Amino acid sequence: MANQLLQQAREFTKRLKQKNDISQDDIDKANNAISSAFANSTEAEKELLQQYQQELDAVDSHNS
Repeated sequence: MANQLLQQAREFTKRLKQKNDISQDDIDKANNAISSAFANSTEAEKELLQQYQQELDAVDSHNS
């Protein structure tokens, strides 16, 4: 289950980095995917999720 959630978090983050017009809903979905994946992840997966969160934060700050 964690791997599927991790893939979803990765996909949301990747898509947001490629989009020009990012809505708050897009950011919320990515944040939810990252949070959901984090709870059931290994330490290595948690490190990846932290990286995705940092990337999402950077996109969000540029979007504001």
